Amino acid sequence: MPHAPETDEDDLDAIAPPQPVFHVEQALLGALLLDPHRLSDVTGIAADSFSTAAHAALYAAISTLPPPDPTEHAKNTKWLDRVLATGRKQARGLTASYVYTLVQVCPWPSHAPAYARMVEAEHARRRLLTATERLVQTVHDTSLPHPVQTVLAEADALAAVVDDIANRFPPRAGVLPRTAAPPPPVAPDHTEAVEEEQMLLATATANPADIDSVRWLLPDDLTLPLHAGLWQCLTTLARRHEPVDPVTVLWEAQQRGLLDDGSEPGKVLHLLAEPAGSVEHWGERALQRSLLATAEHTGRRIEAYAGDPANTPFQLVVGARRSLADIGAVRTRWQHATGTVPTPRPRPAPTTRAGPPTTTAAYTGRAGRATR
Repeated sequence: MPHAPETDEDDLDAIAPPQPVFHVEQALLGALLLDPHRLSDVTGIAADSFSTAAHAALYAAISTLPPPDPTEHAKNTKWLDRVLATGRKQARGLTASYVYTLVQVCPWPSHAPAYARMVEAEHARRRLLTATERLVQTVHDTSLPHPVQTVLAEADALAAVVDDIANRFPPRAGVLPRTAAPPPPVAPDHTEAVEEEQMLLATATANPADIDSVRWLLPDDLTLPLHAGLWQCLTTLARRHEPVDPVTVLWEAQQRGLLDDGSEPGKVLHLLAEPAGSVEHWGERALQRSLLATAEHTGRRIEAYAGDPANTPFQLVVGARRSLADIGAVRTRWQHATGTVPTPRPRPAPTTRAGPPTTTAAYTGRAGRATR
């Protein structure tokens, strides 16, 4: 259970966060303090569903203490005193005046189930934010020995959170988040990527027979538009069984308008004339970068959705699943490139609110079929 920070006892009475969920939590706790028997009508939440340590401690106390006799509860404050004493063990800033404030601010104790549903929805949004932040942080962790596997594991963890939210709040068809998706992140320094892509292009030009072995590599996996276009030129010439060398690739590039951005023909010829290593090696390196970039963009997009409190859980599920499909597509190509067999992700256990059997686990399979 979360612990309360060191605060003055009057802080709980004088300062309230501006978020609407804080007032919803107050109404719910007030309803349960007034009518403890209504706890049996509240589902889908636990102590950690609340936004503050004080509220979490009070809910835990209400949930664990035996309910009072209704007649006695109407006559005295003995049960409220026990709730306060129990809650103070986890949140020392709790005061008797705040407990009585909660009782007073509850508009309708009979609306406790509705208040609980609102608390559950806000908790779902915070869980999604936490999972996306972990995914983005993992993408940027340069100390990882196996970055792709670790990032994909975090993507699976994020998908599991989405599945659980979907079980609690089954998505409605066509309800998309209203939040605009952020643009793809720009790599601060892609010198290494540029050099490796140049070696990929030159090596493929020198060994066009090897191009067919990296069919899982797409032009969009390369970081520069010129490189993406040149790769498309190479794959097109190889598919047509036409001669492939720096000159033929340059001519194809001209036909496609790739030189219209001011690229000098001599520099393109020089770029294509310095092979090194193997096409498979450089292709796999490019695909790895593409996978990590896709994971970050997906995380940023879902983070933007979850960061907008106007989006409902239904919208978050739809938006998150569509975003996760991008990771599923590149993940399938990575598995083809590396010959790895995917490990099935465990399906989430049934939750308090069971919905239709719609699981995000299917996103990998659907996306994989779309790439074939």
